[in-house]
Amino acid sequence: MGSVAMDSDYGVPRELSALQKARALYRPDLPSCLQGTTVKVEYGDAAIAADVAGAHVISHAFPHTYGQPLAHFLRKTAAVPDATVITEHPVVRVGVVFSGRQSPGGHNVIWGLHDAIKAHNANSKLIGFLGGTDGLFAQKTLEISDEVLSSYKNQGGYDLLGRTRDQIRTTEQVNAAMTACQALKLDALVIIGGVTSNTDAAQLAETFAESKCSTKVVGVPVTLNGDLKNQFVETAVGFDTICKVNSQLISNVCTDALSAEKYYYFVRLMGRKASHVALECEEVAASKLTIFDITKQICDAVHARAEKDKNHGVVLIPEGLVESIPELYALLQEIHGLHDKGVSVENISSHLSPWASALFEFLPPFIRKQIETEKLLAQLVEAEMNKRLKEGTYKGKKFNAICHFFGYQARGALPSKFDCDYAYVLGHVCYHILAAGLNGYMATVTNLKSPVNKWKCGAAPITSMMTVKRWSRGPAASQIGKPAVHMASVDFKGKPYELLRQNSSSFLMEDIYRNPGPLQFEGPGGETKPISLCVEDRDYMGRIKQLQEYLEKVKSIVKPGCSQDVLKAALSAMASVTEMLTIMSSPSFSGQATI
Repeated sequence: MGSVAMDSDYGVPRELSALQKARALYRPDLPSCLQGTTVKVEYGDAAIAADVAGAHVISHAFPHTYGQPLAHFLRKTAAVPDATVITEHPVVRVGVVFSGRQSPGGHNVIWGLHDAIKAHNANSKLIGFLGGTDGLFAQKTLEISDEVLSSYKNQGGYDLLGRTRDQIRTTEQVNAAMTACQALKLDALVIIGGVTSNTDAAQLAETFAESKCSTKVVGVPVTLNGDLKNQFVETAVGFDTICKVNSQLISNVCTDALSAEKYYYFVRLMGRKASHVALECEEVAASKLTIFDITKQICDAVHARAEKDKNHGVVLIPEGLVESIPELYALLQEIHGLHDKGVSVENISSHLSPWASALFEFLPPFIRKQIETEKLLAQLVEAEMNKRLKEGTYKGKKFNAICHFFGYQARGALPSKFDCDYAYVLGHVCYHILAAGLNGYMATVTNLKSPVNKWKCGAAPITSMMTVKRWSRGPAASQIGKPAVHMASVDFKGKPYELLRQNSSSFLMEDIYRNPGPLQFEGPGGETKPISLCVEDRDYMGRIKQLQEYLEKVKSIVKPGCSQDVLKAALSAMASVTEMLTIMSSPSFSGQATI
């Protein structure tokens, strides 16, 4: 059978192992703000794009959905006078579609959404689209029931509904999606995916609003690369599972290297430049290191370890490293351009520019057809170490390399407990967004490093997460392309990167290997979360709410009739704060321009 299953294969009961059956019995907890049948929502100020320089471009492209307020969902007993309370829940019809690469935890979003819909009105319907966005356009559907979900709860994959090469971008695709929503009388369409899928969701929401289509569009952050991360989204569903699965695979390799004491493993990890494992990859781009610089760095590390009688090690290579090396990236751009013109692989070299042709010919023959970074680096390092060995400058053992690619193995993995909980909660948040009548929003959960009962749930306009890519730095940079939710880049000033830098020397020279073992659903390791999530302090939505409380307190103190001293102190403080924030909010200060 091919990569796309027949319609009859979707939603059929799975054959489950004893472990999977035990997992299926687990029901995630809900934060207090999602419990019960009352939806209580507090609206904040209008959300603006963090990309100050591109804000006018974004607002022009999304006139109906840009500048909408943040939404905070509250527990029923919360004493917030201005909150909107929704107690009536009419019958609704909600569509859901998987878009983009499958990611562990996706099924639990559907489960949470189904449970929330049925809890508020048992007659409401959840309709899944079969085969991703192609199924949406063709109106191929499956009604989701508890029976259908029974063997997919807390399980990996996307096979409940399936997916294709997903996008909702062209005029024809957008119109087909609108036609499907109108024909099926959908009150909402929930799109589960990453940065590209949520960009498409924002465009769909804008088009629906412009066309006065009553269907609301909601996005859910689900992607295994961890690149959907911004001021509103702390992490995406699937990233924790990928980290844990890869950690075990890498740990196994480390143990093998330490046991044999004669191999260097070159391991390429799935994820583009912005993935969590790409911290070093981002440094390569910022430092403009060449492939030869990187080779020398690895060789020097091998040399230094050999002097300590360590002739083994593990080199982790982000999949997007190639795109971060200037000369290889430029070569790839030329090659892709020639491929688009129909030039065959055999004739590529003769059509390249002189410098690109020289670099292409330098590459090993097996690399020219497909640049597999781990194999390229392993061969270059091996050639350099053999050269040093021959010259007598290297006294270690003969260099031996073994290459691996850890990527697709983890996509269908059983999700971690954190991803199961997070995805299920996001599903419930989606219903709250629908009940509040919001369009073009992404479901958000913050304070994720805390226990579930302390999570904060809300919704943010997808347009507020958008940026506009620019060619050069500075306020005069020219705009290119359309506004989009772009992959998050690594923050060189962030705590995760600083933690890596602090330990880089010991990681390089010492065998600091520990094996977390197989992914645990309970017991030791079951409650662990990504280090990057735990060391960061990213409760943006909470801080926004806290700021609003401070501003309200100032307004309650500084009123007509207050003392001159209070008034003067308030004016002085506010003038200073306003001046500082004005400078920090300017395009020249924000440094948003990229590429």
